[in-house]
Amino acid sequence: MTEFDARSIEALQPGAQRPRRWRRTPALRDLVRETTLAPDDLVYPLFVVSGKGVRSPIPSMPGVDQLSVDLLGGEAGALESLGIKAVLLFGIPETKDPAGLESHSEDGVVQQAIRALRDASPDLVVMTDVCLCEYTDHGHCGVLDSEGYVLNDETLEILARIAVSHGEAGADVVAPSGMIDGMVGAIRGALDGEGLERVAILSYAVKYASAFYGPFRDAAEGAPAFGDRKSHQMDSGNAREALREAALDVEQGADALLLKPALGYLDVVRRVHERFPELPLAAYNVSGEYAMVKAAAANGWLDERAVVLEVLTGIRRAGADLVVTYHAKDAAAWIQGAGA
Repeated sequence: MTEFDARSIEALQPGAQRPRRWRRTPALRDLVRETTLAPDDLVYPLFVVSGKGVRSPIPSMPGVDQLSVDLLGGEAGALESLGIKAVLLFGIPETKDPAGLESHSEDGVVQQAIRALRDASPDLVVMTDVCLCEYTDHGHCGVLDSEGYVLNDETLEILARIAVSHGEAGADVVAPSGMIDGMVGAIRGALDGEGLERVAILSYAVKYASAFYGPFRDAAEGAPAFGDRKSHQMDSGNAREALREAALDVEQGADALLLKPALGYLDVVRRVHERFPELPLAAYNVSGEYAMVKAAAANGWLDERAVVLEVLTGIRRAGADLVVTYHAKDAAAWIQGAGA
């Protein structure tokens, strides 16, 4: 017997710690689980369109639909029955223009959606995306100059109007997503100036210029007509910059932070969580991440239920308090089923 073998056996003598004792049964494993996943950890995105009776499937995101405002009450009821307590609204307007004017219209599609959800489900937390990409005819996140560059301060004025219009319609949380410098400060000032101090800001503080957004751009009908968004979204190789971006938003009054995408950036989720533990942190399990799992499951290459719950638990384990995910309804049903 080698010295190594002797030491190994010695370590497993009576009295030695054996971690596998806690893994023997499902009940034991549940008892000592460090990271849990519950329906109220999840936020479900909704894509809202004009019209009536519209439920339009999104081909690149199986199981996700564009919905007209009149169908939101039923959707909200279904979500609440699953234990999901928050939604994130994206609007697809009837008409688009260079400045995205419908984004802050009193009768815009998101403003109507907020009021419909407030009436149908008063306890549901209504979050709204604050950006221009869905509303502009060029598909970029702000007002452009003659060379196609997003103008920062001119865009801030419009983002502030959008946030105020959402707050006046009854939104609980506004979520600016354009990565425009100073967006949190401009929105906080505008909300407070209109007596909307109770509206919280969930800032997309760390948003990478990612290839995983493709299906979302189909769903929100907001793909850029030309160019890309790398002049304002972050480079995928940068992590220290994420902490700097988050710090700026915290200084400007962000009430919570959001990072996207999730899976390729779990190290950044952890770093932001550790740097700003006092603020809630959300991570967005984005459309491409969702679509990959759906495609693999449709081909029988993986167990969708097991993979989805593992993915969402991993995002929580990295440090996210909330996970924005298109898997929310399925995941909540599976979690409830496990607890039945």
